[in-house]
Amino acid sequence: MIFAFKNKKLPKYMLGAGLASIAVAGCSGSSGGPQLPPASFVSMQEGPGEEYVIGPLDELTIFVWRNPELGAKVQVRPDGRITTPLITDMPAVGKTPAMLAQDLKLQLSQYINEPLVSVIVNNFSGTFSQQIRVVGATEKPASIPYRANMTLLDAMIAVGGLSEFASGNKARLIRFNRGTGQQQEYALRIGDLLKRGETRANVMLRPGDVIIIPESMF
Repeated sequence: MIFAFKNKKLPKYMLGAGLASIAVAGCSGSSGGPQLPPASFVSMQEGPGEEYVIGPLDELTIFVWRNPELGAKVQVRPDGRITTPLITDMPAVGKTPAMLAQDLKLQLSQYINEPLVSVIVNNFSGTFSQQIRVVGATEKPASIPYRANMTLLDAMIAVGGLSEFASGNKARLIRFNRGTGQQQEYALRIGDLLKRGETRANVMLRPGDVIIIPESMF
């Protein structure tokens, strides 16, 4: 029902309430812009995927078949290199485990015949291009190592959820498009996902995604 007030001014308390309701509606709604499709619920892998790229401070286990004394458990140094028995300062950052194993095999071939080498990543951080960064109004802003099939919900659990004054439905996801060389921006509905359990607000993440969560005005 609509009331018309002819030649009369609205009482101040009604005018104030109306403005407040408009402001609250504007803050609680989701931000505009393109949105990503809902995530399919695929169980996350517990380790790095096939295309994982080794990063600084990753912890590796190196096996050399029939020559265990040539294997080692090492941590990638900040300069991106590792040292193992017989091999010094081998570059590791930017390689997949299979690529590093092949390089180690070539070096060890100088000392033993046809070495079989395998590399396993135990604890991993990944390169910056393979991390998910969550910044803004969250309990623990952080850079998270990307895992296969990682979703928005997984990232929010890792950072402890939204802060008290977060405006989750106005969050944005920034993604670099390697095909066009440009950044793309998508609207997120983190508030609906975490507070209402709306599964359609959960989306798949990609390595290098940046999630920005603003604070509410109230």
